Amino acid sequence: MSTTVAAKYLAQILVAGTQVVGRAFARALRQEYAASQQAAQKAGGGKQGARRAAADTATGMSLQEAKQILHVSEITDPKLIQSKYDHLFAVNEKAKGGSFYLQSKVVRAKERIDMEISKPEPKNKKEET
Repeated sequence: MSTTVAAKYLAQILVAGTQVVGRAFARALRQEYAASQQAAQKAGGGKQGARRAAADTATGMSLQEAKQILHVSEITDPKLIQSKYDHLFAVNEKAKGGSFYLQSKVVRAKERIDMEISKPEPKNKKEET
């Protein structure tokens, strides 16, 4: 009889453990979904948000992060961006005792900003007659 009681308790423990893990997984899934929705809205939503998300994925960084790395607040002045890039790239040159990691971050930041600048403006599908 003690064997059946032990088996019963073991089964109850397994069921309870499975329920706990299942609830935790469902909660994590809901949080991830909410975070992805929030990120999509933050990126602009719709097609613009999808383009930004694709650019973020391609370069591995967001536009905000790229602007922080190059110390620019706006991306409207290509000459300023290029001068900041040139300076940071030279300062972080490995031959001068710089960091290859930081230098690669500077390159990726410049690429991300260049992607944003070179994007064509979305065309309206509605044409006025």
